[in-house]
Amino acid sequence: MRVGGLQLGPVHLAVVAVVAALAVGLAAWWAVRDQARAVQVAPAVSDAGPATPLAPVVPPDGAGGGSGPADPREDLVVDVAGKVRRPGIAVLPTGSRVVDALEAAGGARRGVDLTALNLARPVVDGEQILVGVAPAPGVAGTIDSPVPGGEALVNLNTADQAALDTLPGVGPVTADAILAWRDSNGGFTSVDELLEVDGIGEATLADLAPLVTL
Repeated sequence: MRVGGLQLGPVHLAVVAVVAALAVGLAAWWAVRDQARAVQVAPAVSDAGPATPLAPVVPPDGAGGGSGPADPREDLVVDVAGKVRRPGIAVLPTGSRVVDALEAAGGARRGVDLTALNLARPVVDGEQILVGVAPAPGVAGTIDSPVPGGEALVNLNTADQAALDTLPGVGPVTADAILAWRDSNGGFTSVDELLEVDGIGEATLADLAPLVTL
């Protein structure tokens, strides 16, 4: 093959072909390199607005320096004694008053004068509330404390026949009936249970209630 004044043989043509192929490849690589530049991607923006940091979590037991408010409520335990229907221990919520303790004991018995008892007074844990009776001198008020007239209350669960016989409307026969009922039923839990004893009715119970206790 003759090009201009040059005579090109097969070898020369092969060299020219290789050089041309290299030139084409180099041009293609250069073009691709220019197009492969790194493009900085902007951070995604949430439609929900800026994130709000989470509030610190305080364990229920106060670990980690936190402590929850303590429950200020505590039960009050009082002893209600005297002329009430259910004398004994009463458990009351904080802030209770004497009237609440009286209600927990079943209320005062019929005919009991509550004038000297301040029903609105807040109760104190561990105190004894005497209803219708006065504490003996030097004694912090017992169930068998004497009444203002000097007469002692008769305990239905511990009195013998002679003590029961001193009660108004109760003779030897009724006293024995009271003892028999007490033995059969394991004791009295309420003064009103005297109505279940033979010989005692509503009128007798009204007379006995201020004079007996459990």
